[in-house]
Amino acid sequence: MANKMVYYYGGAVAEGDASMKNLLGGKGANLAEMATLGIPVPAGFTITTEICTAYYDNNRQYPAGLESEVDAAMARVEAEMGAKFGDAENPLLVSVRSGARVSMPGMMDTVLNLGMNDTTVQGVIKQSGNERFAWDSYRRFLQMFGDVVLEVDHHHFEHALESLKKARGVALDTELSAEDMKGLVATFKGIIENKTGKPFPESPKEQLWAAVGAVFNSWMNDRAITYRRLHDIPESWGTAVSVCAMVFGNMGDDCATGVAFTRDPSTGEHVFFGEFLINAQGEDVVAGIRTPQQITQAGSREWALSNSVPEVDRKSRFPSLEEAMPEVFGELVTVYKRLENHYRDMQDIEFTIQKNRLWLLQTRNGKRTIRAGVKIAVDMVDEGMITKEQAVARIEPERLDQLLHPTLDPNAEKKVIARGLPASPGAATGKVVFHADDAMEWAEKGESVILVRIETSPEDIHGMHAAQGILTARGGTTSHAAVVARGMGRCCVSGCGEIQIDYESELFNVGYISVNKGDWITLDGSTGEIMLGRVPTRSPELSGEFGRLMGWVDEIRRLKVRTNADTPHDAEVARSFGAEGIGLCRTEHMFFDGDRITAVREMILADDVAGRRKALDKLLPMQREDFSGIFKAMKGYPCTIRLLDPPLHEFLPHTDEEIAEVARASGAMKEKLKEKVAALHEFNPMLGHRGCRLAITYPEIYEMQVRAIMEAACELVKNDGFSIVPEIMIPLVGKQSELALLKKQAVAVADQVLRETGVEVTYMIGTMIELPRAAVTADEIAHEAQFFSFGTNDLTQTSLGISRDDAGSFLGEYVRKGIYEKDPFVSIDVGGVGQLVKMGIERGRATRPDIKLGVCGEHGGDPTSVMFFHAAGLDYVSCSPFRVPITRLAAAQAVLAEKK
Repeated sequence: MANKMVYYYGGAVAEGDASMKNLLGGKGANLAEMATLGIPVPAGFTITTEICTAYYDNNRQYPAGLESEVDAAMARVEAEMGAKFGDAENPLLVSVRSGARVSMPGMMDTVLNLGMNDTTVQGVIKQSGNERFAWDSYRRFLQMFGDVVLEVDHHHFEHALESLKKARGVALDTELSAEDMKGLVATFKGIIENKTGKPFPESPKEQLWAAVGAVFNSWMNDRAITYRRLHDIPESWGTAVSVCAMVFGNMGDDCATGVAFTRDPSTGEHVFFGEFLINAQGEDVVAGIRTPQQITQAGSREWALSNSVPEVDRKSRFPSLEEAMPEVFGELVTVYKRLENHYRDMQDIEFTIQKNRLWLLQTRNGKRTIRAGVKIAVDMVDEGMITKEQAVARIEPERLDQLLHPTLDPNAEKKVIARGLPASPGAATGKVVFHADDAMEWAEKGESVILVRIETSPEDIHGMHAAQGILTARGGTTSHAAVVARGMGRCCVSGCGEIQIDYESELFNVGYISVNKGDWITLDGSTGEIMLGRVPTRSPELSGEFGRLMGWVDEIRRLKVRTNADTPHDAEVARSFGAEGIGLCRTEHMFFDGDRITAVREMILADDVAGRRKALDKLLPMQREDFSGIFKAMKGYPCTIRLLDPPLHEFLPHTDEEIAEVARASGAMKEKLKEKVAALHEFNPMLGHRGCRLAITYPEIYEMQVRAIMEAACELVKNDGFSIVPEIMIPLVGKQSELALLKKQAVAVADQVLRETGVEVTYMIGTMIELPRAAVTADEIAHEAQFFSFGTNDLTQTSLGISRDDAGSFLGEYVRKGIYEKDPFVSIDVGGVGQLVKMGIERGRATRPDIKLGVCGEHGGDPTSVMFFHAAGLDYVSCSPFRVPITRLAAAQAVLAEKK
């Protein structure tokens, strides 16, 4: 490869910077940036993401010249750190870590303490003066290298460690002696040789290349693939590999390691927040093996209060970093403020203190709950750190969904059985499961589940995503469970030491209470409470920072945002979320209640027009009431009402009981009705007798609906002073002549109602563009239509020839294999369906320049699709009520993206 493959950083110089995340990954780019800022980072180097791509393109072989570049960079690291890789007297140890361009916490592999062997361990003893530390570092390396690189299951090492502690009669969190650690090194090497058939590699250079390969290989492990799929991260991006000089937080009581956030990642509060451990390595903090300590004195006191720890015990056993190492704490405060001001965002930092010297191992934009994200963005605007446009741009639209769902009703009775740490806010109720596979399996069956684990690991990612909430017995608020749950928006309570989990029996105990698999529990991720049973919830209140942010959103966006709503309640919910009208009211959804469905069936099965009109007369007042409620809820905003559009079979009676009910209502014979049902059977109802085709056969159906719409509108205009412009939409039109015929009938009915009521109401008649032929002939159809609403659900089905009801069995494989980048029913197929939409827009406007254009398919609530619809020039998009804020934000971000 001609390009540079390895980039050095350290000693206040670096060959890269923060702008090079695509090449160096987030970790490598930020380490380089910190080095140039003069922030103390251990020297190291980064192998670029391009090498990851080349590695997979070349049958997992490295490109020529890479080894020499790595050797040259390692020599610079040795010179900066004053130690030599593999040296017997003064050995340099390194970490080998993954680093994708976006944070993927715990999804890929890491190896620490690399360079340890039977020779270098003696050099570590000599340099540190701590024999126990040296042998502990060696056994940690063997365990991690064996698991990550040599694929020896970690439980073999854990079992050996626990067996030794039991033999010594000590608790599992008790430190072993140097001699015991030395014995474990021999045991671990024996496990490796037994399981792999080869001795542990003593050569540091061989270790290094094996670890680099393991990190690249982890880009394609199951958990990384799942994480990428959940977060829309392309496989082609690859990962960088950062090789960094080791610094140690476990050399003694003047050493520590920790993770901190420059603001509270759960609430967004402007306070320094984090956890650390004295005399520990980084994995000890996130693994939850020891109770983490709080960084600040205020945080430590709050933690002690919530865990009923007396102040005297807190100060002696769990002091804050501010109290235990005040000088280093002061330096850390200076560094975190500098980093936040530099990056202009909340930072997640990892640090190590070695012999009272502070080292920064990583900084990145911290993962946070969406509530915290909104607060931080708004606060930073108020603090003058970012602009309103930057605040709007940095909020992920999809994550707003987490703000729009219920929380626990504070007035509800609840039986609190335990308390843990409030790791990710919100509320979740579900049935207890103890394994990730069960969580996914139960969720696929429609069950709400709570995943209960001693501690989570990256292998649990699929179950965490499937679960409504996560409960762990171990871990702090920076544990794997907490970080991943916050990123997913899942409610999480972590570190609940009160619960005793028995995986084998699939239950957990809290005192005398046993909770079994399948029992209901409720979590409050904002308080850490665990409750027995199901606790009622209430709707969220969207005000404060959220309201201010959405105000800025509305100042920026061009696209109007409507909602798909079929009931007054849905319309009211949508209005509360900022909907500016109804883009789709599906009238068929109004017909499935008891009396109504019988009348509809009576109408369909009638022998003549008189019989159909008799049944429709029963439906007219019901429809009028429906539309009146919709108009009232929208309070003058535009409402597009789609006339009846379902496949006919959805309304037909199928059981003897249903046929008998229609017979009683119509006076017809059961046997005759059975014959009629059989005659109306369709082989492909989705493309059958539905939409405008049904109205051409039975024109009285649309006549009744148009009358109901207009009578409801006229009554509200006359009696309540409403301003209403009904938009009457005729569905499934494929030819201009279809629309011309049905429009003429609709206009006749509408004008008759206006004459009867003596009220002036402006109305519009348009159509849904959901067939390829309609898009192609939009210039002709626009002669009759005052508006188009693109029904992208059916347009996708008819364009791709794929039924969304049947595609679940194979479409996922299409996405996994890259045939479609995303599910085309979720995010619009820009190259196919999108081109039909653009054609419909251009041809429709060519005939009627003032034609109103919108979209009402589910794609209207997908942020990526909204970007496309903005660029295509639509006037509005319509989506489900709870997607309205998401779509508003996406529409604003489309404007900002256009300006770049």
